[in-house]
Amino acid sequence: MSKKPKAYVSWSSGKDAAWALHKAREAGEFEIAGILTTVTGTFSRVSMHGVREELLDLQAAALGLPCHKVSIPWPCPNGTYEARMEEAVSALTAQGVTHMIFGDLFLEDVRAYREDKLKGTGLTPVFPLWDAETAALAREMIEGGLEAHLVCVDPRQAPKEFAGRRFDAALLENLPASVDPCGEQGEFHTVVTVGPMFTKPIACRPGEVVEREGFIYADFLPG
Repeated sequence: MSKKPKAYVSWSSGKDAAWALHKAREAGEFEIAGILTTVTGTFSRVSMHGVREELLDLQAAALGLPCHKVSIPWPCPNGTYEARMEEAVSALTAQGVTHMIFGDLFLEDVRAYREDKLKGTGLTPVFPLWDAETAALAREMIEGGLEAHLVCVDPRQAPKEFAGRRFDAALLENLPASVDPCGEQGEFHTVVTVGPMFTKPIACRPGEVVEREGFIYADFLPG
């Protein structure tokens, strides 16, 4: 009997990546071998989301998976980012990884970028959540036991007061009609602390809320 192909998950620390991992495990097509996360080394935080590296480590432990961290500087020119990602992809393929799982939902340009960058590398992109109806998907996550909080809000697209709020049914009811229920247009990003993908809940507590470079970040601390 042949072994399952080995896959890593592109892990943002948020709900879509977590649910993509969960769905991939349920489908059973791949051996989920680890997660890949971009960390802004200057701040020791997950890039874009602003989640502390300590929480990322707790997530990886609760997933029972190693985390391959791609460290980038701040600010980070695109050329530097792509070079670091190429190094990471080479390291993973050297370990026998053949697939990369993404939590993308419907942005065609993002998918095309990932497919283009992985072409010829030995890694095949996989999109378990692709084209899901996002309102239904958001409810599926919440009803499936996922708990997350909004750690980054784009105030040009969503109310800044949403930073730090729990991603739950009440939040979905309060979202303006222009905001995608999963935040797929970049309206918000989350950190997941509970869910069927974890072996145990991740204890954390809210910290300060700050504005940086036009985005509202809600800090969460371990413990």
